[in-house]
Amino acid sequence: MEIKKRFGQAVRRRRQQLKVSQEELAMRIGADQAYVSRIEAGQMNVTLETLDQIAAALEADAADLVKGE
Repeated sequence: MEIKKRFGQAVRRRRQQLKVSQEELAMRIGADQAYVSRIEAGQMNVTLETLDQIAAALEADAADLVKGE
């Protein structure tokens, strides 16, 4: 599976574990809900800065998200 899809699935899984909506995650990272949706669908290449913001917002390790964990 390609990295964008693994990352997107990991973001979705962690977001759902925390019971955070896409809208809430988007607000936490300063983006819109459609952007988060595209990330979770594996359609976006995110920057390292965005990766760091998402990991912080989800209280997760960035490396684990990239690995799909």
